[in-house]
Amino acid sequence: MLPIEQVYEKIGVKAEHMEFYGRYKAKVDDSLYEELKNKPDGKLVLVTAINPTPAGEGKTTTTIGLSQALNKLGKKSAVALREPSLGPCMGVKGGATGGGYSQVVPMEDINLHFTGDIHAITCANNVLSSIIDNHIQQGNALKIDTRRVTWKRALDLNDRALRNVIVGLGGKQNGFAREESFQITVASEIMAIVCLCDDLKDLKKRLGRIIIGYNTENKQITAKDLKADGAMAALLKDAIKPNLVQTLENTPAVIHGGPFANIAHGCNSIRATRLALKLCDITVTEAGFGADLGAEKFFDIKCRIAGLKPDAAVLVATVRALKYNGGIARDNLSIPDVEAVRKGFVNLRKHIENLQKYKVPVVVALNAFTSDSEDEISFIREECAKAGATFALSEVWAKGGEGGLELAQKVLETLETKTSAFKPLYENDLNIEEKIETVCKQIYGASKINYDAKAAAEIKRLNKTSMRKLPVCIAKTQYSLSDDPSLLGRPEGFTVTVREARPSAGAGFIVVLLGDIMTMPGLPKQPAAEVIDIDENGNIIGLF
Repeated sequence: MLPIEQVYEKIGVKAEHMEFYGRYKAKVDDSLYEELKNKPDGKLVLVTAINPTPAGEGKTTTTIGLSQALNKLGKKSAVALREPSLGPCMGVKGGATGGGYSQVVPMEDINLHFTGDIHAITCANNVLSSIIDNHIQQGNALKIDTRRVTWKRALDLNDRALRNVIVGLGGKQNGFAREESFQITVASEIMAIVCLCDDLKDLKKRLGRIIIGYNTENKQITAKDLKADGAMAALLKDAIKPNLVQTLENTPAVIHGGPFANIAHGCNSIRATRLALKLCDITVTEAGFGADLGAEKFFDIKCRIAGLKPDAAVLVATVRALKYNGGIARDNLSIPDVEAVRKGFVNLRKHIENLQKYKVPVVVALNAFTSDSEDEISFIREECAKAGATFALSEVWAKGGEGGLELAQKVLETLETKTSAFKPLYENDLNIEEKIETVCKQIYGASKINYDAKAAAEIKRLNKTSMRKLPVCIAKTQYSLSDDPSLLGRPEGFTVTVREARPSAGAGFIVVLLGDIMTMPGLPKQPAAEVIDIDENGNIIGLF
């Protein structure tokens, strides 16, 4: 690693614009935005993937490797990523800093506490919770209906025991007893607000719009009504500043914000992306999980709110993942099987078609494994061409930027020869059901949408307000195009169930929950936390 100021001096960031967190991490001061505001933006490339499988796809690794390769080809490129959540780090998924020779560093710091952003968001979330309960205890001047408090407490760990709890037990001095829920911090509306705000002024305005519940007269109560917006904004004054780190090849990496794409909007902050676009020729960013979740929300929420116009999309797949979608058991994925690849290719084809609906050129990056056969690779290359997508083999895990040169060249050719006519999938003027139906039918491939009675009633109410014009943020399983994780490949003729709908007025979207999706994950039987340790010299081990 180079001292962080040396990494960023190459792209025009002076030390005076940095707030240092040791030698290898820094935040960028707001003064830099003012200095860069009239500079033209570079190109924006989104990296997404097919639906994740136990075999792994390597989306973040590919994102990092592609940016490293672009720099090797003489382009000024930076990578813009999300911050890892402690929940997956301690759970089953592990960290989110890439792998092999395509990683962001210092890996241990980034995967654990980093610069404290997620802790600040947790604290701001729970300050609002404490103010709600204190307001009720101190006379409840706003007449908050304790049965209809919709704001949840947050914790950035997987803790299923906190999904449904009772607070306020122990008598009068401990408040009023009521039902409460926790969600993982990365699913909090405050996380979304930090990622979608323009600046400190916009942050405070959005925080004030948060709806915490309803009073006894069925009126919405906001954080501003409780005078909580100022305190929350004060806690977040540093958390809204993007973080500067580097890759193993000293490529600039702007890492900021960490919403999951299966239960939130799944993109790094607008401020981080805009910063990278001003500083570089090509910004490579990623969106969480498969393209049905992360890419859809990147296009329909982040780009819509920020006015971004992506120039190309890279879709990551592996031979192993396609064979898994083709019905092959995990233990047999290393055995060559073109027929299984043929069966599983339907998942990749559907994602290509989905990305093309946004009028963005598509490059398929096949993340290479040593077990891949030439026949399997040739089949995928030919089928991608038939689907209208450029194909490139990627070896960035094993070779870093050098292994991404073919992919980088194909991305450059795409940027130079194809024009993006990007357009969101749906218009703001559609009502909420129409937006849900558009995503579920066009992106997932559903034939029917069922609404639970509670969700239908809430959507009907929201359609009578100005919030009907907001985009929808759909939470569902990441493992399938449907809301059923067991349906692999390209399921058709299925029905999805809308279980819940709620407004995130501060973030600027409507949250819609499908199927059995949870906003507070649980730990697996053997969590990664069991092997994380620190040695006698202070070196952290066991993180992956």
